[in-house]
Amino acid sequence: MIRVVLLSDRSPLEVLAAVPPMLLEIKSEPLSVPAATEAMALEPEVLVVDAAENPAQGHAVLTALAERRPGVPVIAVLDRRDVDRFAWEEVADEVVYPGAPEGEIRLRFEMARRRSGAGHEATIRLGPLALDPGTFRVSLEGSPLDLTFKEFELLRFLAEHPGRVFTRPALMREVWGYDFYGGTRTVDVHVRRLRAKLGPTHENLIETVRGVGYRAADL
Repeated sequence: MIRVVLLSDRSPLEVLAAVPPMLLEIKSEPLSVPAATEAMALEPEVLVVDAAENPAQGHAVLTALAERRPGVPVIAVLDRRDVDRFAWEEVADEVVYPGAPEGEIRLRFEMARRRSGAGHEATIRLGPLALDPGTFRVSLEGSPLDLTFKEFELLRFLAEHPGRVFTRPALMREVWGYDFYGGTRTVDVHVRRLRAKLGPTHENLIETVRGVGYRAADL
């Protein structure tokens, strides 16, 4: 769970409709310079500034934060049409666009935390598997498992929701970070590769639900 302070005059769901509720603990404060100063007392791991609805005010708040060097990553929610309006790269560590899917939001938050040196998340476990989101290391019964980034992200997402079935289109959205168009071969290929690396003894950690999709075993 990542502690987030959102500086906005809107609700979290209005700012980021796909915000992952199980991964983010969000506290909201007004979009103002005084609120930005007071927000640090809430000890956030990430600060989010809503610059989508009011870019000028959002930039002013981001500038105030940059001058105070808050020591935590600052993410700006920004409409694409305002990308060239201000020098956002000087006042924000990361940018998220409205309408971004959950997978992209989670990835950008964690990348910002990692670059800032923030603390790592707790190890994710699925039976004999242990996944470390901070270092992207995976071990199976204590032995390291060599996974690609997307294999790690797919295994991680399934392991975070044991027993829950996800369709291939849903996995494309959550893991690959974009809407699903066309075939499902990418998901099937990655599942096949993961099972091969898990080996015959543990390949059943990823279960196929015929006619629906995949799930992590609920152990």
